[in-house]
Amino acid sequence: MTKDEAESLAKHWVAAWNAHDLDAIMNHYDDAVELTSPVAARLLGIADGKVVGKASLRAYFERGLQAFPDLHFDLQDVLWGLKSLVLYYTNQKGTRTAEFMELSGAGKVVRVVANYNA
Repeated sequence: MTKDEAESLAKHWVAAWNAHDLDAIMNHYDDAVELTSPVAARLLGIADGKVVGKASLRAYFERGLQAFPDLHFDLQDVLWGLKSLVLYYTNQKGTRTAEFMELSGAGKVVRVVANYNA
């Protein structure tokens, strides 16, 4: 992954979320995606906060968009590795978030670990 590829993915990802465009959001994810998040644990009532598979992830994101109708992300920074990136952003409440995203060979997000400051 190059800096330009990481920044492009990040900008498209944030734009999709800010538009609340679930199809555009889901376009970034692999069918076998696994997401782990404290928000998923709270919103879905699952202790480990793990969402597995694209269909389950879509249902979780749909629920999140309904729960937070004013959801908006401001991208602060993008860090990239060989097959991964970290998006650092703030939301409409000012909560700072960092999401580690591991990519498949096809460039789709296959694993996400979300971390929050609040």
